[in-house]
Amino acid sequence: MEALLGVRFLASEYSTGPVHAGRIDSLGLDENGAPVVVEYKRGTDPGVINQGLFYLSWLMDHRGEFEYLVRDRLGTTAAAQVLWSGPRLICVAGDYTRYDVHAVREHRRSIDLVRYRFFGRDLIGLETVAAATGRPAQGRPKRRTGPARPVCAGRERIAELAAAADEVLLGLGDGITKVQRKQYCAYQRLRNFASICPPQRAKVHVYLSLDPTEIDLVPDFTRNVRGLGHHGTGDLEVRLRTERDLERAQDLFRASYAAA
Repeated sequence: MEALLGVRFLASEYSTGPVHAGRIDSLGLDENGAPVVVEYKRGTDPGVINQGLFYLSWLMDHRGEFEYLVRDRLGTTAAAQVLWSGPRLICVAGDYTRYDVHAVREHRRSIDLVRYRFFGRDLIGLETVAAATGRPAQGRPKRRTGPARPVCAGRERIAELAAAADEVLLGLGDGITKVQRKQYCAYQRLRNFASICPPQRAKVHVYLSLDPTEIDLVPDFTRNVRGLGHHGTGDLEVRLRTERDLERAQDLFRASYAAA
């Protein structure tokens, strides 16, 4: 689950008790700490979304039980940081109807419809068919009107650069979810493809979900942070100091988005 969906596994066939009388195919926690219900169907099943939403509703009513499960499997730190504002449903099936795709786009929950494909006897591929963020679209921050507060020119420039990077990342395609955490802001398709840490005095740090060993690293611009502690997710660090840096980083942004 972590390799294909970006979700840490918690349990399978999880019982919802005698009242709800059901079993959740898989429970997990995504890269940002959001609880995830995963439902699997062989072929096409028109009931997969409704069934998944039923379990997602159950999950929101049993937060303590879920946090206990997280604590048991992943530890107290993970349990204390569960992101209840962004629960997700991921449906994995052979295919979906056009009604399924339309229903997802009209819904207020975060839902991903993922189609599986077999290639020969040994390979499987996953493709996102439709996604709904369950949140209002996040656009570029509005410009302040009226008297401006005194601010350091360098800090203001870096804040504007961070806002420009935010706009570029959100504009890469449809179905992007922006997840705000205390230490970073994540940009998620099926899984995180980028994260931005709060801007520092002289630069903005963007972390991408790309293999840094396959990238021609440029000193003081890109860096391999695999195995190094940092806020956000991703193994490739991109340092932005100027608009020119943002321009030359956009190919990396697109590659990370395409791989998510």
